[in-house]
Amino acid sequence: MPSHARPKPSRIPRSLLRAGLVLSAAGAALAAGGAASASAAPASAAEHSADTGATASALTGALLHSAAGGLGPVKDLKVDPLANTPVDPLANAVGTQIADFKPVGTNLLTGPLADGGTLRDLPLVSTLTKVLPG
Repeated sequence: MPSHARPKPSRIPRSLLRAGLVLSAAGAALAAGGAASASAAPASAAEHSADTGATASALTGALLHSAAGGLGPVKDLKVDPLANTPVDPLANAVGTQIADFKPVGTNLLTGPLADGGTLRDLPLVSTLTKVLPG
């Protein structure tokens, strides 16, 4: 009698898989419906609209304002949730010194994180966060 491997049951409940499938199908239907209605619009409607760029500038302003409101607080969150606690693994620093050279250690990189630093406080990432609004 041959022994066949029994397939392992999925760790994701079937209800979650079904919900994901329904949401994916609904998103595809909405996207297809939007494309169909956009292509069905008469060409004369585009000719009669007198948009002077006010709509585009209003949308750009709204996008920048909402991005600043959403990304601004992220820049000020603590990166290391265990900072300033006795169990913080980043607080353990290792260093060495060779001859008369300046000592080098891991605390140069992990120090700002272990002290409860935010994205604005990190040495290399702080310059990149200036590009983000907020």
